[in-house]
Amino acid sequence: MSWLSSLKSVFSPAQEVKEDEIQTILQQYQFPESEHFLKDRITQVNVEGRVLQLTINTYPQEADHLQQIHDDLAAALHKCGIEELNLHVIQQKSAKLGQDKSQNENHLVQTPDLPPVIDASAQVSEDPNNPPIQKAAPKQRDVPAHPRIKNVILVSSGKGGVGKSTTTVNLALALQQQGLKVGVLDADIYGPSIPTMLGNAGKTPMIENEHFVPLDAYGLAVLSIGHLTGDHNTPVAWRGPKATGALMQLFNQTLWPDLDVLVIDMPPGTGDIQLTLAQRIPVTGAVIVTTPQNVALMDATKGIELFNRVNIPVLGVIENMSTHICSNCGYEEQIFGVGGGDKLSAQYQIPLLGRLPLNVQIRENADSGKPSVIANDDAADSYIQIAEAVWQQLKKQPHRQRDDKRIF
Repeated sequence: MSWLSSLKSVFSPAQEVKEDEIQTILQQYQFPESEHFLKDRITQVNVEGRVLQLTINTYPQEADHLQQIHDDLAAALHKCGIEELNLHVIQQKSAKLGQDKSQNENHLVQTPDLPPVIDASAQVSEDPNNPPIQKAAPKQRDVPAHPRIKNVILVSSGKGGVGKSTTTVNLALALQQQGLKVGVLDADIYGPSIPTMLGNAGKTPMIENEHFVPLDAYGLAVLSIGHLTGDHNTPVAWRGPKATGALMQLFNQTLWPDLDVLVIDMPPGTGDIQLTLAQRIPVTGAVIVTTPQNVALMDATKGIELFNRVNIPVLGVIENMSTHICSNCGYEEQIFGVGGGDKLSAQYQIPLLGRLPLNVQIRENADSGKPSVIANDDAADSYIQIAEAVWQQLKKQPHRQRDDKRIF
């Protein structure tokens, strides 16, 4: 199987939700300990992304089976691409189920088909008297560790254009120089730049047993959606569920070697991908990249607040573009302001891991695929000091139990 066919088999629109199979499951499902079928009770079926909203009529004597009905359907629908089932129950007045069956049979003669499965533009409004039956979203503390990855670091900014990806690759390379085995996962699905910065743009990973083999870049194990699209011009125009599905495949269906640290380059913002990571990937901690500018600080604050709410420790903040020294006259100027990193550090009581200058060498070396740590430019020592500070913070974090039986 080629990398392209593997990618299409997972992410093609036809595979996102299999409507025919959903119809079959709903047609054939029979109530527990009953002769009655679900199809006779359905009033509405809506699909939004990978979430299915299902509204049914029930009777009081069936109340004990509602959770089983939800769990049975959720397990069956998961094979059709449905990741979450919201079951809305409308309880009817007590009636003899025998009468109900005959009435439904007469009804089916006139309208034998289920309500159509449609792509809903908005979720069905919830009845406060009949809330949907659904399992709680998993918590970060409950996510088992990857069997081959000791620590997962998120490099986040909350805002684009502050040098997050450049910081990611140099941080990973600096951690490697401390004798650690390091990998990089580019989770910036819509704007992957890691392949360019690590000099392997245009290369595609091999497939072994339907798993990606990460590419090697300066000794790092690397994988990005940019390695799968094949060029710089193909836009990744995916909605949230498909983008998060792509991220989970890159993490779970990759033959990562034994790693001390996997550094994940996050997309800007606080949306679907960030929430998916918090619920489904075992994260050791997050590093916040910002500039001293007030606008950047506002967005970085939102990122920190999100990580606090989902119980992901913030290891510290990196102030990028903190100062500029003119290459002609040597004049130093704080173009983006002063003290932004210090403000965040004091406000949230997190370490200021380091400051990085606005330096043309950093940009030139990243664009050429030879980052500062490899090129050993003027900023290399700063990245190495930041990596040392990050590693010290990592060692303070508790290590979760690995799930060696988990299949990736």
